[in-house]
Amino acid sequence: MADASDPADGGPVISPVSPVPPVSPPGEDVTPPPTPDAAGAAAAAGEDALGPDPGPEGKAESAEAAEAASERRKEQDEREEDDRGYDDLRRVHQLVNNNFYGGVDASGAAFGFGAASSPGLAPGTIEPEETDRALRFYVPPQLCFDEALGKLHDHALVVLTGQDNCGRGAGSLALLRKILGEGARLRSLSPANALAELAASRDLKPGQGYVILDYVGELQAEAVQAYEIGRLSEELRRKGSYLVITADDTARRRLALRDHCVPWRAPDPVELFDHCREKLPYGDLEPDTEKELLERVGEQRRPADVVAAAVALSQKGPQTALETLRDRHRELVQAWFRKRPGADDLLALAALAFLEGIPERTFEKECAALAAHVRNWEQSGETPVAEPDGPAGAPLSGAVTGQSRARWRERAVGLVTTEFRLGPSRDAGRSERCLVFTSPRIRELVIAELHDLYGYELWYPLRRWLGELALLGDLDTRAEVARGVALLARYALVEVDENLLQVWSEGITSQRVTAALTLQFMCDVEHLAPQARNIVLSWVDNRGAGRAVTAAMALTGRLGSLYRLEALNWLWFLANRGERVAFSARRSLVLLLQTAEQNPERALLILRYVRTVIAKAGPGSRERSIALRTAVQLLEANRLEAPCEPFTAALLRTVPDSARHLGALWANVLHSSSRSRAVSALCRTLVQLRDDPSVTGAVQELGEAMRNAMSPRQWTALRHHLSIALKHPDYAIPGAGRLAQVLLGSLRGRTPTDARRSTASLTSPRPPGSHRSSRSTPPFPSAQGGRSK
Repeated sequence: MADASDPADGGPVISPVSPVPPVSPPGEDVTPPPTPDAAGAAAAAGEDALGPDPGPEGKAESAEAAEAASERRKEQDEREEDDRGYDDLRRVHQLVNNNFYGGVDASGAAFGFGAASSPGLAPGTIEPEETDRALRFYVPPQLCFDEALGKLHDHALVVLTGQDNCGRGAGSLALLRKILGEGARLRSLSPANALAELAASRDLKPGQGYVILDYVGELQAEAVQAYEIGRLSEELRRKGSYLVITADDTARRRLALRDHCVPWRAPDPVELFDHCREKLPYGDLEPDTEKELLERVGEQRRPADVVAAAVALSQKGPQTALETLRDRHRELVQAWFRKRPGADDLLALAALAFLEGIPERTFEKECAALAAHVRNWEQSGETPVAEPDGPAGAPLSGAVTGQSRARWRERAVGLVTTEFRLGPSRDAGRSERCLVFTSPRIRELVIAELHDLYGYELWYPLRRWLGELALLGDLDTRAEVARGVALLARYALVEVDENLLQVWSEGITSQRVTAALTLQFMCDVEHLAPQARNIVLSWVDNRGAGRAVTAAMALTGRLGSLYRLEALNWLWFLANRGERVAFSARRSLVLLLQTAEQNPERALLILRYVRTVIAKAGPGSRERSIALRTAVQLLEANRLEAPCEPFTAALLRTVPDSARHLGALWANVLHSSSRSRAVSALCRTLVQLRDDPSVTGAVQELGEAMRNAMSPRQWTALRHHLSIALKHPDYAIPGAGRLAQVLLGSLRGRTPTDARRSTASLTSPRPPGSHRSSRSTPPFPSAQGGRSK
């Protein structure tokens, strides 16, 4: 039934409809079944499907109908395939820690490396407290620091180049604080395309410090020209603002940036260690122990490792500090590879590097598949994988190796162990034995050694095996493959992109999900996060629908939480493309909101974004229709951790400002053709919150936000519609009705009598034949809802 227009208030009126059926699964559109083709319709009617010869024109029409039916079937198959992909993503996100970019204590990684993410990695404001933590033990490398400070004074722009983990990020913050003062609030910009955009934008604020960490260059065919950099420098100087960029050594070869680059070096490790000891309490050291400590410190190249040793010395004593500096894990891995392992041991460890933690029986099957790939490669006449000398280098034999499981006790001593882990089933009693590394770092070190020591003879069959797993493996297997490939990208990014990600991104659903997960896991490493972002954006436009869907999948989770506003902008761009891509973009927006449950700031950003898009779209426009479809899917979404609980209920319970934005979204959707779905979502939320007295205030605020966005006539229609919906068996619960009274009775400027009268329909049915005019509701102030911030 179409919406009726109200000339008085310029908007549609919610018309009463039949009781609301149970809501559809969240995040899915309700689509009609495919229309049967002509032959199918004739057969259903009991007629001859062939019939008389249709002649040339009839044959052409039949061919067109068959082609249309084939296209519909293809679209339906693609939709079902994409649905399976998002189901997989949702399962993985349920297991992944969504607090990855939450607030952390970075004292143990003062230079921003290690598990804690550096201040400024995510675009946005860097608070002074974050800068304080990052620079707690900072020692400026004098020569390059002074040179960079001079360039920053002269040009308001400097580029710090050098190897990863040399302290460039901390150096950028130290330079800006040196110029702008201790209490300066700095701002981080996106690591790609930011120079061209910033040079032409009006967003530069006076007296502001900007950083771009891990700058990766431009996506456009033409690089940023020197005059654009000059214009940016001039604009920065005019406003008294400053920009520091960090990049790898290749930035020095860019003509436009060459004059602004300063090669960065890590501070002297012994000087840094002594500086940390001055700030940390520690006991007296034996002369021999202190000598060994300083010798080990002098060998370090990463400031974070030096700081970690100083903290360990202060908190746990000299032996722990020495263990930290010795890096026993690296020594164990390197010693194992120095023994020149045979093919069976080598392939088993290589397989485990990409399949850690899966059930042992599954691992054995996949390990045998890798051996088959290698055997086929060797039989092709190429160089074998194993070492050519001695029995350890002999090709794999076809005989069954006795006690193969027991061999792990001697084939990888200190590197691999077994433990029992619960499977994907919810049955807590069904655990299986799994092979795991004794430390998470060993997995990375094994992949690094494989990359450094072995060439095409190993990696060609290994890549084919990984491709087979991405195509045919179950979700747990593919998730581990993605983690392993993300670790490999630390050492072979170009190879991973060209030989794996590019292939998987346009493959079938299992491959596309593996590619998306790989890009998200790459964000564990700070210098790879911008590269992952660039790869995703290269798939967004003019690369085919398959890659666009993969890009939408990848923009959820960690990547979407890191580059928040950019992810929303690109998902909105994809939502305006063809239906398949648009459907995926809407599903990704829903998943992005679901993964933000523990991050209220990010959840509110998504709600504000969709609310703003709706407000800016013209009435009746395609953009508004798309935005409303997105909004209703957000309102219908369930929590990841509790699939039966509406996400809106969790927001109202835990995020104080969410009621204002949810109310605006609900009011807009209630004015659309999706009003029945919106009322269903509202009823489900009220049912979920019915026994929680702490949410009464939030529900009142939600009602006020909805009322402020609706006319009296629309509000009357909502009351009637809601009263009908709450009689449905799924929602006819006393607590839900009482909470609905709170929702509808939270209107400003009304007397208690008026409030009781407005909610009477929820608890007292009208006498037969009675009629209530929409004009019986007194007028209310038409104050608009709060502005998006």
